[in-house]
Amino acid sequence: MLTCRQSLIAFSTLAASMLVSFSPATSAQSSAVPATPGVLAPNANLYVEGIPAISASLQSELAKYNDFRGHGFVAWHPKKAEMIVSHRVAGASFAQLHWLRTPMGKLETITNHPDPISATTIEPAEGKFIVFESSKGGSEVFQLFRQSFDGSAAVQLTDSNFRHSRGPWRKVNGEYTGEFVVSSVALDKNLTEEQKKTIGITFRLMNPLEPEKARVIAELPGTGWFNGAFDPSGNKLILNLYISANESEVWTMDVNTGKRERVLPLKAEDKGVYLGGRFSRDGKGIYTLSDRDGEFRELMYFDLASKTFTSLTKGLPHDVDGSSEDEDEDDSGSRMIYTRLNVKGRSELRAFDSQTKKEVTLKGVPEGSVASVSARRGSDELAVTVTTAKSPSDIYVLDAKAGKSTQWTRAESAMDTSAFKAQEIVTWKSFDGLEISGLINRAPAKFTGKRPVLINIHGGPEGQARISFQGRANYFINELGITMIQPNVRGSSGFGKTFLTLDNGYKREDSVKDIGALLDWIATQPDLDASKVIVMGGSYGGYMSLAVSTNYADRIAGAIDVVGISNFVTFLETTESYRRDLRRVEYGDERDPKMREFLISISPLTNASKIKKPLFVVQGKNDPRVPVTEAEQIVAKARANKTPVWYLRGENEGHGLVRRENAEFQMAAMVKFMQETVLK
Repeated sequence: MLTCRQSLIAFSTLAASMLVSFSPATSAQSSAVPATPGVLAPNANLYVEGIPAISASLQSELAKYNDFRGHGFVAWHPKKAEMIVSHRVAGASFAQLHWLRTPMGKLETITNHPDPISATTIEPAEGKFIVFESSKGGSEVFQLFRQSFDGSAAVQLTDSNFRHSRGPWRKVNGEYTGEFVVSSVALDKNLTEEQKKTIGITFRLMNPLEPEKARVIAELPGTGWFNGAFDPSGNKLILNLYISANESEVWTMDVNTGKRERVLPLKAEDKGVYLGGRFSRDGKGIYTLSDRDGEFRELMYFDLASKTFTSLTKGLPHDVDGSSEDEDEDDSGSRMIYTRLNVKGRSELRAFDSQTKKEVTLKGVPEGSVASVSARRGSDELAVTVTTAKSPSDIYVLDAKAGKSTQWTRAESAMDTSAFKAQEIVTWKSFDGLEISGLINRAPAKFTGKRPVLINIHGGPEGQARISFQGRANYFINELGITMIQPNVRGSSGFGKTFLTLDNGYKREDSVKDIGALLDWIATQPDLDASKVIVMGGSYGGYMSLAVSTNYADRIAGAIDVVGISNFVTFLETTESYRRDLRRVEYGDERDPKMREFLISISPLTNASKIKKPLFVVQGKNDPRVPVTEAEQIVAKARANKTPVWYLRGENEGHGLVRRENAEFQMAAMVKFMQETVLK
């Protein structure tokens, strides 16, 4: 099945006369402020402009809301009932990897890496070492590292001039070969302008003990390719070609000859979502996620000989989120397929018999939204990661046969979270009568009168506001008395394939109008203050915040833009080439004169003169998705119009501020911004 990592892959020059001059500081040191007693100072990796002094006492008040530390499941040991988990220990900047040998046992640290770690796998035969991905300073130039368990330093396996991703381990005749798949793409800094137009992806087989002997098995045009699993022979590999959120293809490739064949769709004109992750045990079929038969993505079995489909989730009006994360699901003693359904923003665990293709009732599943599931090889045990409104992620082991779960981790918090409330679903009608929904956290009853509102818009744009633990945002709700609404505007996933397309191309501003309709709805609510609304979002949500600032300036009190697009043309021309064509499908191709004119016309930078309310812009300097220039040009243009603008840039960050010390300063600054705009 598709892993979360793979699914995520399935996701993302203005004319000279329009260019805005901006002279950013060359380093965070240029913003250094002499230490002032009682004032919170930014650390050396933060560049700050226009942000007023923040009381150090505020940081103290926020401390308990800054210290929620859950656990993420990473991998089972291939031979033992032990697991590797991801966890940030107290005081650390970000999570590292640890062994967990027993339920609720003491964590044994494995890594001490200088940058955040992702996409980890364990050597599958004996569990002798792990391989993980990491990038410097949030650049997303991912490299592969081999890490042993003897305390020695990690060994880099890949060339830093390329961006890499690890695929499945190869198994031939039932035995692991010691090799896995590595995919690599070139970076813009190493390409000419002409080469950027024809960028492709290279697949290799690599033994992490002998990386210098890695051999090329395919060089493919475009960068939408990612891999699934090998067939039982170990000679055929599933490849997926991602074209857009609404279109993808499944291919197979012989790794010995390089010969490729498109498997799905059966006909080129039968466009739709086909995401193939795994062969059946006998190699006669492929499990795929597809929306070919309706609005939602179903888990299907495709028989390679008869060319027929069997849907395991037919009739369920919910997207399949993904399936079990383990590399060796076909070795599971229970012969079960475990999948997660997106049920109104909550991820539910379901099980299906791989022989009958029928659903099997699971008992003992812990309450909450299931973030991941992984079967332990040769057993009926599942590692299930769960999050709730009251707690960040915890890991349980579910004995599927006995129907009993055992808690293996307990999230660490500096405060009692038992009173935290779950999100509720609200709906409203948009300008064209379409029903839009969102999640709401209302301010507690202890706050009287109409409450200020924070509209927090997700990114993507194909993302979705999901039912989950709200982390630091609980401070806004419980301590400031702000009601938070997370809208799922048109273009969000989880509501069917038609809804997903309703913001594409020339329909882009229809999603902004959905926020206008939400502002109308807020004005009808007796407990909400329509005169005190802040809009906030990250990435595409950052663009939405800026767009609301230009389209509804008189109806908001301020906006927070985190790594947002300010001009679609400059964004498309400067985002890394490995992303560019994939984003053009969603936003439009800026090389087409008519589309270029449209994109410029709707861009917040073009309409920055309409931004009248205070603006807070947050950006990572090393962001490869939405380059730092997107932030700095809107900061300069808005300031030129005398609009109050706060600017925070992380010198060692990318697409958002993720290091604890940086995120904590951002949080304090956001609270200060709210105090200045809606809490006076």
